[in-house]
Amino acid sequence: MGQKIEKAIVVGASSGMGASLARELAAAGATVALVARRDDELQKVAQGISTGWGEGKAKTYEHDVTKFDEVPGLFERICADLGGCDLICYAAGVMNVPAEDEFSFDKDSPVIAVNLTGAVAWLNQAAVLFQKQGRGVIVGISSIAGDRGRRGFPAYHAAKAGLSTFLESLRNRLTQHGVQVTTIKPGFIDTSMTRGMEGLFWLKTPDEAARMIMSAVRKGKQTSYVPGRWRLVAMVIRSIPSFIFRRMSI
Repeated sequence: MGQKIEKAIVVGASSGMGASLARELAAAGATVALVARRDDELQKVAQGISTGWGEGKAKTYEHDVTKFDEVPGLFERICADLGGCDLICYAAGVMNVPAEDEFSFDKDSPVIAVNLTGAVAWLNQAAVLFQKQGRGVIVGISSIAGDRGRRGFPAYHAAKAGLSTFLESLRNRLTQHGVQVTTIKPGFIDTSMTRGMEGLFWLKTPDEAARMIMSAVRKGKQTSYVPGRWRLVAMVIRSIPSFIFRRMSI
């Protein structure tokens, strides 16, 4: 079973799965630090948590995850405000939509910075604390999109693949110290990132996804696809030989 969670940090908590996860954590009794760039949206999430589960259950911190040098000081301040930390979830994410013949570093660089480098900056801070205290839960929102290098969104696929591998490395280092590291690989979730896309199936709301994620965390899972049926799809996708895969439009 998973660890007891009373004090949590959610990075990327202003909308989507991050906001839903913050509400799930508050509903389970945790005090939650909400971290995101859009302060106005953060305040709405915090107000909803306060209304539903009591004043003081949510604390807000405006932060752009690409400002990596701010992370150590902000992490320390949040932990002081909470009186410690039992769980951190990195849920920040962006995706560009390149044209078929477009290769743009200017568009790809923020995708890597937000989805991968920001996660490394934040989760390394948590790793130091959790290793020292001999407990803690790290949750990273990766994606099934990181299981293969598809043609559609190269930087996004690369960033999520890198995040999954980084989380696996953290798990291999930290398990012996009593730290749980859970990698979440969602399929299609109804957020601003996916709205307007065609051909989506098994679409889940952020609230549905958050419940599945917290179930996986409580069960102490290492990797969890959301919903679980995506694991079978991932197995098929990973098994396709490269010479065939590169001719496919998926």
